[in-house]
Amino acid sequence: MNWLFVFLGGGLGSLARYGFSLAALRMYSGNFPLGTFISNLLSCVLLVIFAHCIQMKADSEDWVRPLLVIGFCGGFSTFSTFSNETVQLMTSGNMALAVLNVLLSMATALGIIYWFRP
Repeated sequence: MNWLFVFLGGGLGSLARYGFSLAALRMYSGNFPLGTFISNLLSCVLLVIFAHCIQMKADSEDWVRPLLVIGFCGGFSTFSTFSNETVQLMTSGNMALAVLNVLLSMATALGIIYWFRP
């Protein structure tokens, strides 16, 4: 039954990422992939919060982790879009932005998970 919760959470997370990306495009028109960057970081923050809440509530339902941590956070974050946007920056001659995207994304995401993990 967990597959259903992963499916639902992933769909909701993907919809949230899509909406967030549209909003980011309306507010920012630069070359840096800000929408993907922020959605990936927010996904890390949510993952830490969800994992902490699940850990604090020892009797949490079995469906909560597949729905929120695996499904929603997995759908809300996007490694493939991050990779594609980085390659697009590289091939369009924006090597400095591509390197900045990789370093900033990885350092910030890993830092969030490491420093705020339960």
